[in-house]
Amino acid sequence: MYKAAVVGDRESISGFAALGLSVFPVSSADETAKLVNRLAENNFAVIYITEAAAAEIDDTIAKYRNRRLPAIILIPAISGNTGNGMKNLHEAVEKAVGSDILN
Repeated sequence: MYKAAVVGDRESISGFAALGLSVFPVSSADETAKLVNRLAENNFAVIYITEAAAAEIDDTIAKYRNRRLPAIILIPAISGNTGNGMKNLHEAVEKAVGSDILN
């Protein structure tokens, strides 16, 4: 059975536990990269990661970009939205349908 995870700073992700998602607080880029790799190897189909945490591990996220699983979805952190999540969504839609239909 596939699972979903939320990765990021403790303050931004703690509320997701109430939704039944597995919550993984991280505090460094190295820790985040290792965790994302471990989750990908252990049946996590969706990994939500805060934009701030994702910005620190671009290479790790790029490794999974063209794979079917896991889907890595950027979400805003409690400190605010950087716009990277929406940018990635626009890129994915454009890749899937041939044009950016979200604008």
